[in-house]
Amino acid sequence: MGTFGEKPSIYGLTIDELAGWLTERGQKKFRAEQIWDWLYRKRARSFSEMSNVNKECLALLEENFALGTIDLQLKQVAKDGTVKFLFRLRDGNLIETVLMRQAYGLSVCVTTQVGCNIGCSFCASGLLRKVRNLEAAEIVEQLMQVQFFLDEAGKGERVSHVVVMGIGEPFDNFDNMIRFVKVINHPKGLAIGARHITVSTSGIVPKIYEFADLDLQVNLAISLHAPNNELRSSIMKINRAYPIEKIMEAMDYYLKKTNRRVTIEYILLKDVNDHVEEARQLAELLKDKRKLVYVNLIPYNPVLETPYQRSTKEAMLAFYDTLKKNGINCVIRKEHGTDIDAACGQLRSKQLKKAN
Repeated sequence: MGTFGEKPSIYGLTIDELAGWLTERGQKKFRAEQIWDWLYRKRARSFSEMSNVNKECLALLEENFALGTIDLQLKQVAKDGTVKFLFRLRDGNLIETVLMRQAYGLSVCVTTQVGCNIGCSFCASGLLRKVRNLEAAEIVEQLMQVQFFLDEAGKGERVSHVVVMGIGEPFDNFDNMIRFVKVINHPKGLAIGARHITVSTSGIVPKIYEFADLDLQVNLAISLHAPNNELRSSIMKINRAYPIEKIMEAMDYYLKKTNRRVTIEYILLKDVNDHVEEARQLAELLKDKRKLVYVNLIPYNPVLETPYQRSTKEAMLAFYDTLKKNGINCVIRKEHGTDIDAACGQLRSKQLKKAN
């Protein structure tokens, strides 16, 4: 049985698991490929649409699985084409997913947890404590729901990139997150290339090693947000458990093992971590790996419940210039959806307040 005493979602199974499940019940292994074709290529909304799958097999699916366990609650569309989705889960919890139009394609940011326990002081997601991890199926379904939305628009668009950076800490829900990646990356499924998938962590060090050992060719982003322990601990509690030097060691291991570039995420907070001095410290911290790291400078979306403000344009440019002069690859991230509840977790937080 699935969560909350209901049938589990079929989106939670890898193709091999589905094939094994079917053969144990007297069905042919190739049925799994047919079913996946209906799920991810033809994007069937009910089992009865699967016209080339025999009746006995369809009855088995109908009896044992659900085809969709999350419901769209609310949708916000920004002037730049960014779409923010608020989904209700079976247990009534709310999560957010965001579709962004990038120069390189359509990118979706998915959520991995209901709430977050990392407790970064500037983050809207962390205002609400973690209730539970999402199941792999619930993460896959976020992507499917966005793809259904695109299909209904009738322009033949498809999701090409995925970032695992929504509500929650992906490495705190490691197994479900990895299963999600394997499902969406599979060539018979949504076939989203590993290099088009980025997973972000605030620095859960043991999981960075584990992630490196899986050798998935998926991109890693590390949310650093400060170049020294004192400053980082003051805005990110996790730094007390996994200080910067431990993160740098884990990053070195990852770089050596995978030879994949790591993105360093750095939110610029006015008069907190945005001085030229911090830029110099960051350049110093990264200088021995500058060929394999890339710094993403993020303009802050203010959150009502926090004291932080967005850095001035001058401060952002001075920070950027300092990194560049020190040979660090960096970019100031283009903003999406600033005219809707832009900061991750804000839409959910607002809805929960209305309900209380």
